[in-house]
Amino acid sequence: MLNLTINSARALMLAAQGLCRPPAKIATKLDVLKAIQRMQLLQIDTIHVVARSPYLVLWSRLGAYKPEWLGEHLSEGKLFEYWGHEASFIPIEDYPLYRHRMIAPGSLGWKYSHAWMERHRQDVEHVMAHIRANGPARSVDFKASGQRGGTWWEWKPEKRALEMMFTAGELMIARRQNFQRVYDLRQRLLPDWDDAKMPTMQAVMEKFVRKAVKALGVTTARWVADYFRTKKGETIPVVQSLAERGQLIRADVEGFPVPAFIHPDNLTLAKQAIAGKLTPELTTLLSPFDPLVWDRERALAMFNFDYRIECYTPAAKRKYGYFTLPMLWRGNIIGRLDPKAHRKQGIFEVKSLHLEPGIAITPELISDVATAIGECARWHATPEVTITASNPPRLAAMLMRELGRR
Repeated sequence: MLNLTINSARALMLAAQGLCRPPAKIATKLDVLKAIQRMQLLQIDTIHVVARSPYLVLWSRLGAYKPEWLGEHLSEGKLFEYWGHEASFIPIEDYPLYRHRMIAPGSLGWKYSHAWMERHRQDVEHVMAHIRANGPARSVDFKASGQRGGTWWEWKPEKRALEMMFTAGELMIARRQNFQRVYDLRQRLLPDWDDAKMPTMQAVMEKFVRKAVKALGVTTARWVADYFRTKKGETIPVVQSLAERGQLIRADVEGFPVPAFIHPDNLTLAKQAIAGKLTPELTTLLSPFDPLVWDRERALAMFNFDYRIECYTPAAKRKYGYFTLPMLWRGNIIGRLDPKAHRKQGIFEVKSLHLEPGIAITPELISDVATAIGECARWHATPEVTITASNPPRLAAMLMRELGRR
């Protein structure tokens, strides 16, 4: 069994996620695809006070890159969209793993309703007939034919029909236009697919487990289930079985009450981390939906970082801000900032910035964090940075002075 300190475990997880060291070169279009393949999926979210989450997750790993490359990979068929860890961009080679979910969409909870489909069969047939006859379509291409309900964000029936047929795998996302989904028939986008190619559910579960363990670098069995949103009761026995068969490596991590697991492909990285040769150097800002922090339990255990996104919390009850970005500094998550990109004015506003308790303010920290904020601002084409408030209060002035020297 491998033995890791908490610092070596952090280094291993960061390296597996592509967050250990700054990129060695200017990003290319292929690097975007490789980053998603490394993470196994890229969660989608539409909030855009700064760059939308999938673009920000990639920036954290790649630095400045062209956001349009993500959409190009989707339209070229190298990625597809489906429910992975929530709505996600997924490498197309993993399509077979998700086909079982499409055939039984009712298992996905609110995302699909058999009862609604029966009540709105005419709406469903209308949108499907339109796409069959006219090709790919967006929700805005349909005029609402019925009254909007009080759920699903007040979606019109046609939009909900599109989403349900997407969940059922009859429609796929051909591309995005101004970030709006463009739906097309699965048979057009994957003409060679045959359901006879579906792997067994056992094979799917084992594949999901191996992928999650590899993406995380080091993980407990409980955290594995969260990565692809598989059921803990079904996932944990598979983790144990794979370990017993030698397909996963057991590890003991300092402070963990249960064993951890490492994918054999990450064994070299694990040994480097244990030997102290895997030193995290990257300082960056993270999306709230970054795989590193999207599991609150894991973020707390691994980084002693208690994180909750507050955009769904009433403003008066928010502690840190609407869309706070965790700050990663040389292997530690040291705080969070609440930004807004004012694109027309060219201003990157940091409404507030909070350091975690006990984080010492050093010249190195000020330099690294200022660099990360400045680079993020320039990538947003909002090069002028303002910092309104911070905790501790002197931090804002120190960062602004450092930014002023750049």
